[in-house]
Amino acid sequence: CNVDKWCYCWEKRFIGRNNWIIYMEIKIYNQKGGDAGTIALPEKVFFAKWRADLVHQVVESMRSNKRSGTADTKDRGEVRGGGRKPWKQKGTGRARHGSSRSPIWVGGGVTHGPLAEKNYKRKISKKMRAQALFSVLSKKLKDKEVIFVDTLTMPKMNTKAGVEVMKNLAKATGFKNLANSKKPRVLTALFARNANTEKSFRNIPSLEIVFLKNLNPHDVLKHQFLLIEAPKEAVEFLSTRG
Repeated sequence: CNVDKWCYCWEKRFIGRNNWIIYMEIKIYNQKGGDAGTIALPEKVFFAKWRADLVHQVVESMRSNKRSGTADTKDRGEVRGGGRKPWKQKGTGRARHGSSRSPIWVGGGVTHGPLAEKNYKRKISKKMRAQALFSVLSKKLKDKEVIFVDTLTMPKMNTKAGVEVMKNLAKATGFKNLANSKKPRVLTALFARNANTEKSFRNIPSLEIVFLKNLNPHDVLKHQFLLIEAPKEAVEFLSTRG
């Protein structure tokens, strides 16, 4: 297949009765926006069924796990003061009160308020997390919002060079938000740690850097585009999950 900007090569092969294997190839770019070859993507990672229920469950569980759970209020027994009866029980013409720290008083305790002892943690199995990630990656690829780059390694720390790389990719793919956006719209998944690469790209407003081993559906859905470095190694690593 003659792969252009966003041309996908699909091939469906018959391997037995009612059994088919789908092969998909996509273009790889270099730092100058040129052609660096193609890569065959596995079906289970980038051709998974969209499962909105599973993605919602995993993403909400991840958000819940990030909650610190430090919100805490004091009830009437924990608020300082209020030990003396404000006024005598009868004869004043006012309502009966036993403490100035009652929940109906200003400065009193809080009724049914949040307590720090509440646990917001939710369990997410490895299989659920992997299947949700595959579903999100497949949806992103279907919407043509995944970009593969052969390498993002920089010879030295240089933010200007990093911006130039993003402009080249934006020009090659036709996505202006890759370089011009003032909000993080591109999630850049680095395969390995590289100090020069991280420091060259971290000051670009449109980018947010993560490492491939930490890639999750929550971060992918927060951004419009996904930029994956070292596609062959990355795809091989993703195939081992789930």
